Amino acid sequence: EESNKGKTVLLFAKANKVFGIISIFDKIKLGSGEAVKELNALGIKTVMITGDNKRSAEYVASRVGISEVIAEVMPGEKANVIKELSGNGKRVMMVGDGINDSVALTEAHVGVAIGRGTDVAIDSADVVLKSDSLAGVPGAIKLGRRTLLNIYENLFWAFIYNVVGIPLAAG
Repeated sequence: EESNKGKTVLLFAKANKVFGIISIFDKIKLGSGEAVKELNALGIKTVMITGDNKRSAEYVASRVGISEVIAEVMPGEKANVIKELSGNGKRVMMVGDGINDSVALTEAHVGVAIGRGTDVAIDSADVVLKSDSLAGVPGAIKLGRRTLLNIYENLFWAFIYNVVGIPLAAG
């Protein structure tokens, strides 16, 4: 029952006799639900990839609005999951903060490390968020999209300038 509430249950036993039970859980970071909602509004599909047990992961995902969960993934397998998700021409952004995420961060098209993550994750990422929250992810995507639009606009005007300017200069 505890795992249905997002907790991992540890049993301590000796000689087939249970002498202790502890349930632990990761606190959901403030702003995670809002960030996922904003990503969904931007048309971005969110997927949780975690080494946690499936029921705990599904509980956390349901709390923040993530519809797809890939749980019980060993650290070395995360990169393979990223490769699978990248199939069919899809672009994949991986957001992580730990040593277990470092290889997957490098495998993704864009790796994003949470600012207070491990040094290995930060070194493996393409983008490092300053805060310890997922709230910066939608902002980083919007900034990237605006920058790309600006580049396209500049290329368009440079092309038009050259199409008009070169014949005038030649004439």
